[in-house]
Amino acid sequence: MSLRYFIVLAVIGLALGMAWVLSRSLLNRLQADSSKMPNMPADRMHVLILCTGNSCRSILAEAIWRHLAGDRYVVQSAGTQPKGIHPLTLRVLAERGVPTDGLRSKHVREIDTSKIDLLVTVCDSARDSCPYLPGNFRRLHWPFDDPPAFPGGEEEQLAVFRRVRDEIWQRIAEFLGSQP
Repeated sequence: MSLRYFIVLAVIGLALGMAWVLSRSLLNRLQADSSKMPNMPADRMHVLILCTGNSCRSILAEAIWRHLAGDRYVVQSAGTQPKGIHPLTLRVLAERGVPTDGLRSKHVREIDTSKIDLLVTVCDSARDSCPYLPGNFRRLHWPFDDPPAFPGGEEEQLAVFRRVRDEIWQRIAEFLGSQP
């Protein structure tokens, strides 16, 4: 075997070794990044659902949207004057098997609107009093009745919460069905 042949084999071996080390380093980096955001495509649409109190309609819409769309969207809700989540909101979501983990009532100022692609207002008050929100996003207005505003006992209110939940469900399902 000639010295030239040995040198060529050594260079090839060194190059393969370096490629293996670099590929392992890249793989480790990708695994570390993916552990922070598992199974999340980078090009997902970011949606903000805005209401006045962020206690019922916007919370219903956030939870239902996540439930129906899975990880295809990043969905948040907020209010211009958040009040906390109404207990019947959580109850009617549970009736349909919609997860409520991580839901919380928050002010729109807590949201980074520079990442928002779509803003959906679900009440006239939020649409009319919506503060200036920085960002370049599409706006939709889907007004729904305000279940906590309806008079009556718990059973009468529960009927309104269920009706509005189902109306929101239908609207979101139609929207998602019209998207590519």
